[in-house]
Amino acid sequence: MTSIKELLRAEENGSISFGDYELAQKTKKADFEFQGDVYKVKTFNEITKLERNDTFVYESVPGTAVSEYTETENGVVFTVAGPKDAQITLGMEEDTIYRVILNDSNIGNIKTNLGGKLSFSVKLEKTDEVKVEIVRVG
Repeated sequence: MTSIKELLRAEENGSISFGDYELAQKTKKADFEFQGDVYKVKTFNEITKLERNDTFVYESVPGTAVSEYTETENGVVFTVAGPKDAQITLGMEEDTIYRVILNDSNIGNIKTNLGGKLSFSVKLEKTDEVKVEIVRVG
């Protein structure tokens, strides 16, 4: 997977793709309307951040490219790529337990804090991309 050169785009399957970890300077795209919501992305080699209706959705350090980000009834699914390992934080429901699955391998359950933030790491250095699935379990 390569970076998303448009910074943020809608996919034919109803998902969105965003992020460009190859940029040397912070670049943003705002006021992107998709399915009744307004999105904003800020991205470059150090960080990628996505907001929906001015609410936190996604952040990675360093920057990443995310393809086919889809929210489901019980969580989210997306594929992430980047040049090196990344720390990802997602905005989910507060005080809720989620199962984190990376490339079809269950890495365990994580409980969100009172702000609803869920954080985990992905190893990207030796792979092209990682499929991420976050599923609410309690």
